[in-house]
Amino acid sequence: MFVLIYNKNIIQIYPIHGIPEINAGDNIANLIIKSLPKNKLSLLNKDILIITQKIISKSEDRLIHKNSIKPSIRAIKLSKRIHKSAKLTELILNESVRIIKRNSYTIVTETKHGFICANSGIDQSNIKKDYFCLLPLDSDFSALQIRKNIKQKLNIDVAVIVSDTFGRPFRIGQINVAIGVSGIDPLLNYYGKLDKFGKQIKVTNMAIADELTSAAELVFGKFNQVPVALIRGYNFKKKSKSIKTTIMPKNRSLFS
Repeated sequence: MFVLIYNKNIIQIYPIHGIPEINAGDNIANLIIKSLPKNKLSLLNKDILIITQKIISKSEDRLIHKNSIKPSIRAIKLSKRIHKSAKLTELILNESVRIIKRNSYTIVTETKHGFICANSGIDQSNIKKDYFCLLPLDSDFSALQIRKNIKQKLNIDVAVIVSDTFGRPFRIGQINVAIGVSGIDPLLNYYGKLDKFGKQIKVTNMAIADELTSAAELVFGKFNQVPVALIRGYNFKKKSKSIKTTIMPKNRSLFS
Protein backbone atom coordinates (compact mmCIF):
# COMPACT_ATOMS: atom_id res chain seq x y z
CA MET A 1 0.00 0.00 0.00
CA PHE A 2 1.14 3.54 -0.81
CA VAL A 3 0.02 6.53 1.22
CA LEU A 4 0.01 10.05 -0.26
CA ILE A 5 -0.88 13.36 1.39
CA TYR A 6 -2.90 15.77 -0.78
CA ASN A 7 -4.40 19.01 0.60
CA LYS A 8 -4.09 17.52 4.12
CA ASN A 9 -6.08 14.47 2.98
CA ILE A 10 -4.61 10.97 3.19
CA ILE A 11 -4.83 9.13 -0.12
CA GLN A 12 -4.26 5.38 0.02
CA ILE A 13 -3.42 3.16 -2.95
CA TYR A 14 -4.01 -0.57 -2.46
CA PRO A 15 -3.00 -3.35 -4.86
CA ILE A 16 -5.72 -5.96 -5.37
CA HIS A 17 -3.97 -9.32 -5.41
CA GLY A 18 -5.56 -12.63 -6.33
CA ILE A 19 -7.29 -11.73 -9.61
CA PRO A 20 -7.11 -14.99 -11.63
CA GLU A 21 -6.10 -15.32 -15.26
CA ILE A 22 -8.91 -13.75 -17.28
CA ASN A 23 -10.78 -15.55 -20.04
CA ALA A 24 -13.32 -14.29 -22.57
CA GLY A 25 -16.69 -13.71 -20.90
CA ASP A 26 -15.36 -13.36 -17.35
CA ASN A 27 -17.14 -10.81 -15.17
CA ILE A 28 -14.45 -8.42 -13.98
CA ALA A 29 -16.65 -6.86 -11.29
CA ASN A 30 -17.39 -10.26 -9.75
CA LEU A 31 -13.71 -11.22 -9.73
CA ILE A 32 -12.76 -7.96 -8.02
CA ILE A 33 -15.47 -8.42 -5.38
CA LYS A 34 -14.32 -12.00 -4.70
CA SER A 35 -10.69 -10.86 -4.36
CA LEU A 36 -11.37 -8.08 -1.83
CA PRO A 37 -11.58 -10.30 1.32
CA LYS A 38 -8.23 -11.91 0.41
CA ASN A 39 -6.74 -8.42 0.53
CA LYS A 40 -8.59 -7.55 3.77
CA LEU A 41 -10.45 -4.81 1.92
CA SER A 42 -14.03 -3.79 1.27
CA LEU A 43 -15.31 -1.10 -1.09
CA LEU A 44 -16.62 2.24 0.11
CA ASN A 45 -18.59 4.93 -1.69
CA LYS A 46 -16.27 7.24 -3.66
CA ASP A 47 -13.48 4.68 -3.83
CA ILE A 48 -11.73 4.63 -7.20
CA LEU A 49 -10.87 1.40 -9.00
CA ILE A 50 -8.05 1.53 -11.54
CA ILE A 51 -8.26 -1.48 -13.85
CA THR A 52 -5.66 -2.38 -16.43
CA GLN A 53 -6.81 -2.54 -20.02
CA LYS A 54 -5.30 -5.98 -20.49
CA ILE A 55 -7.78 -7.86 -18.29
CA ILE A 56 -10.71 -5.99 -19.79
CA SER A 57 -9.55 -6.81 -23.32
CA LYS A 58 -9.20 -10.47 -22.34
CA SER A 59 -12.71 -10.57 -20.86
CA GLU A 60 -14.12 -8.89 -23.98
CA ASP A 61 -12.42 -11.39 -26.31
CA ARG A 62 -10.07 -8.85 -27.84
CA LEU A 63 -7.24 -11.35 -28.27
CA ILE A 64 -6.42 -12.21 -31.88
CA HIS A 65 -4.44 -15.31 -32.90
CA LYS A 66 -1.86 -14.70 -35.59
CA ASN A 67 -3.25 -17.50 -37.77
CA SER A 68 -6.52 -15.58 -38.18
CA ILE A 69 -4.79 -12.57 -39.73
CA LYS A 70 -4.32 -12.21 -43.47
CA PRO A 71 -1.97 -9.30 -44.22
CA SER A 72 -2.84 -6.92 -47.04
CA ILE A 73 -0.35 -5.80 -49.65
CA ARG A 74 -0.14 -2.45 -47.88
CA ALA A 75 0.66 -4.15 -44.56
CA ILE A 76 3.31 -6.36 -46.15
CA LYS A 77 5.07 -3.37 -47.70
CA LEU A 78 4.86 -1.28 -44.53
CA SER A 79 6.03 -4.15 -42.32
CA LYS A 80 9.39 -4.20 -44.09
CA ARG A 81 9.89 -0.50 -43.36
CA ILE A 82 9.06 -0.67 -39.66
CA HIS A 83 10.64 -4.09 -38.97
CA LYS A 84 7.46 -5.68 -37.64
CA SER A 85 5.62 -8.78 -38.78
CA ALA A 86 3.14 -8.30 -41.60
CA LYS A 87 0.37 -9.71 -39.40
CA LEU A 88 1.03 -7.25 -36.58
CA THR A 89 1.26 -4.44 -39.12
CA GLU A 90 -2.13 -5.46 -40.54
CA LEU A 91 -3.68 -5.20 -37.06
CA ILE A 92 -2.04 -1.83 -36.46
CA LEU A 93 -3.57 -0.51 -39.68
CA ASN A 94 -6.98 -2.05 -38.95
CA GLU A 95 -7.13 -0.46 -35.48
CA SER A 96 -6.07 2.99 -36.68
CA VAL A 97 -7.56 5.85 -38.67
CA ARG A 98 -4.21 7.33 -39.68
CA ILE A 99 -0.47 7.04 -39.27
CA ILE A 100 0.98 9.97 -37.35
CA LYS A 101 4.69 9.13 -37.57
CA ARG A 102 6.94 6.19 -38.27
CA ASN A 103 10.61 5.33 -38.46
CA SER A 104 12.50 2.10 -38.98
CA TYR A 105 11.23 0.51 -35.75
CA THR A 106 8.31 2.55 -34.44
CA ILE A 107 4.91 3.47 -35.80
CA VAL A 108 2.63 5.96 -34.04
CA THR A 109 -1.02 6.02 -35.05
CA GLU A 110 -4.32 7.59 -34.18
CA THR A 111 -6.60 4.77 -33.09
CA LYS A 112 -10.29 4.51 -33.86
CA HIS A 113 -10.86 5.69 -30.27
CA GLY A 114 -8.92 8.90 -30.95
CA PHE A 115 -5.81 7.95 -28.93
CA ILE A 116 -2.35 8.77 -30.27
CA CYS A 117 -0.06 5.87 -29.38
CA ALA A 118 2.46 3.36 -30.66
CA ASN A 119 1.21 0.33 -32.60
CA SER A 120 -2.46 1.37 -32.21
CA GLY A 121 -2.23 0.22 -28.59
CA ILE A 122 -1.67 -3.42 -29.61
CA ASP A 123 0.32 -5.44 -27.08
CA GLN A 124 1.82 -8.93 -26.80
CA SER A 125 3.01 -8.91 -23.17
CA ASN A 126 1.36 -11.07 -20.50
CA ILE A 127 -0.77 -13.01 -22.99
CA LYS A 128 -0.49 -16.45 -24.57
CA LYS A 129 2.07 -17.03 -27.31
CA ASP A 130 1.04 -16.14 -30.88
CA TYR A 131 -1.76 -13.81 -29.74
CA PHE A 132 -2.13 -10.05 -30.03
CA CYS A 133 -4.13 -8.00 -27.52
CA LEU A 134 -6.24 -5.14 -28.90
CA LEU A 135 -7.67 -2.25 -26.92
CA PRO A 136 -11.31 -2.56 -25.77
CA LEU A 137 -13.79 -1.30 -28.34
CA ASP A 138 -15.16 1.28 -25.89
CA SER A 139 -13.33 1.59 -22.57
CA ASP A 140 -15.84 4.12 -21.22
CA PHE A 141 -18.58 1.53 -21.68
CA SER A 142 -16.38 -1.17 -20.11
CA ALA A 143 -15.81 1.04 -17.06
CA LEU A 144 -19.53 1.84 -16.83
CA GLN A 145 -20.52 -1.85 -16.89
CA ILE A 146 -18.07 -2.73 -14.13
CA ARG A 147 -19.29 0.21 -12.05
CA LYS A 148 -22.94 -0.77 -12.59
CA ASN A 149 -22.25 -4.40 -11.61
CA ILE A 150 -20.55 -3.33 -8.39
CA LYS A 151 -23.40 -0.96 -7.56
CA GLN A 152 -25.94 -3.72 -8.21
CA LYS A 153 -24.17 -6.31 -6.06
CA LEU A 154 -22.83 -4.16 -3.19
CA ASN A 155 -24.91 -0.97 -3.36
CA ILE A 156 -21.61 0.89 -3.39
CA ASP A 157 -20.93 3.66 -5.92
CA VAL A 158 -17.30 3.71 -6.99
CA ALA A 159 -15.51 5.42 -9.85
CA VAL A 160 -13.82 3.19 -12.42
CA ILE A 161 -10.84 4.11 -14.58
CA VAL A 162 -9.40 1.87 -17.29
CA SER A 163 -5.64 2.24 -17.64
CA ASP A 164 -3.03 1.55 -20.29
CA THR A 165 0.66 2.27 -20.73
CA PHE A 166 1.57 4.95 -23.27
CA GLY A 167 4.77 6.67 -24.28
CA ARG A 168 5.01 10.46 -24.09
CA PRO A 169 6.00 12.95 -26.78
CA PHE A 170 9.44 14.46 -26.18
CA ARG A 171 9.99 12.30 -23.07
CA ILE A 172 11.75 8.97 -22.50
CA GLY A 173 9.80 6.35 -20.56
CA GLN A 174 6.20 5.20 -20.37
CA ILE A 175 3.44 6.06 -17.90
CA ASN A 176 -0.03 4.76 -17.20
CA VAL A 177 -2.85 6.88 -18.61
CA ALA A 178 -6.63 6.65 -18.52
CA ILE A 179 -8.34 5.28 -21.65
CA GLY A 180 -11.81 4.89 -20.12
CA VAL A 181 -13.72 6.37 -17.18
CA SER A 182 -17.05 6.12 -15.40
CA GLY A 183 -18.31 8.05 -12.40
CA ILE A 184 -15.51 10.61 -12.40
CA ASP A 185 -14.71 13.74 -14.36
CA PRO A 186 -11.32 13.00 -15.97
CA LEU A 187 -10.39 16.69 -15.92
CA LEU A 188 -10.18 19.26 -13.11
CA ASN A 189 -10.49 22.74 -14.58
CA TYR A 190 -9.10 25.65 -12.55
CA TYR A 191 -10.20 28.25 -15.12
CA GLY A 192 -11.43 31.44 -13.46
CA LYS A 193 -9.98 30.69 -10.02
CA LEU A 194 -7.47 33.03 -8.45
CA ASP A 195 -3.92 32.08 -7.54
CA LYS A 196 -2.31 33.24 -4.28
CA PHE A 197 -1.33 36.52 -5.93
CA GLY A 198 -4.90 37.25 -7.03
CA LYS A 199 -4.28 36.53 -10.72
CA GLN A 200 -6.99 34.67 -12.61
CA ILE A 201 -6.04 31.21 -13.87
CA LYS A 202 -6.87 30.82 -17.55
CA VAL A 203 -5.20 27.67 -18.89
CA THR A 204 -4.72 25.09 -16.12
CA ASN A 205 -6.85 21.98 -16.72
CA MET A 206 -5.50 19.05 -14.71
CA ALA A 207 -5.70 15.54 -16.19
CA ILE A 208 -6.92 14.00 -12.94
CA ALA A 209 -7.79 10.56 -14.37
CA ASP A 210 -4.31 10.27 -15.88
CA GLU A 211 -2.68 11.34 -12.62
CA LEU A 212 -4.66 8.81 -10.58
CA THR A 213 -3.88 6.09 -13.10
CA SER A 214 -0.20 6.93 -13.07
CA ALA A 215 -0.21 6.82 -9.27
CA ALA A 216 -1.75 3.33 -9.41
CA GLU A 217 1.29 2.15 -11.36
CA LEU A 218 3.18 2.40 -8.07
CA VAL A 219 1.39 -0.77 -6.95
CA PHE A 220 0.84 -2.40 -10.36
CA GLY A 221 4.43 -2.95 -11.44
CA LYS A 222 5.17 -4.81 -14.66
CA PHE A 223 5.68 -8.23 -13.12
CA ASN A 224 3.63 -8.10 -9.90
CA GLN A 225 0.51 -9.61 -11.51
CA VAL A 226 -1.64 -6.85 -10.00
CA PRO A 227 -4.21 -5.73 -12.60
CA VAL A 228 -6.46 -3.73 -10.24
CA ALA A 229 -5.74 -0.99 -7.72
CA LEU A 230 -8.03 0.73 -5.24
CA ILE A 231 -7.52 4.43 -4.51
CA ARG A 232 -9.20 5.80 -1.39
CA GLY A 233 -9.34 9.31 0.00
CA TYR A 234 -9.21 11.41 -3.14
CA ASN A 235 -12.13 13.86 -3.29
CA PHE A 236 -13.12 13.80 -6.96
CA LYS A 237 -15.92 15.28 -9.02
CA LYS A 238 -18.56 12.59 -9.45
CA LYS A 239 -19.49 13.09 -13.07
CA SER A 240 -19.76 10.55 -15.86
CA LYS A 241 -17.86 12.29 -18.63
CA SER A 242 -16.22 10.46 -21.50
CA ILE A 243 -12.47 9.99 -21.73
CA LYS A 244 -12.81 11.70 -25.12
CA THR A 245 -13.01 15.01 -23.25
CA THR A 246 -9.25 14.58 -22.64
CA ILE A 247 -8.38 14.21 -26.33
CA MET A 248 -7.02 17.38 -27.87
CA PRO A 249 -9.21 18.55 -30.79
CA LYS A 250 -7.27 18.57 -34.05
CA ASN A 251 -7.97 22.26 -34.62
CA ARG A 252 -6.21 23.05 -31.32
CA SER A 253 -3.30 20.64 -31.61
CA LEU A 254 0.13 22.09 -32.42
CA PHE A 255 1.56 18.71 -33.42
CA SER A 256 -1.03 16.80 -35.49
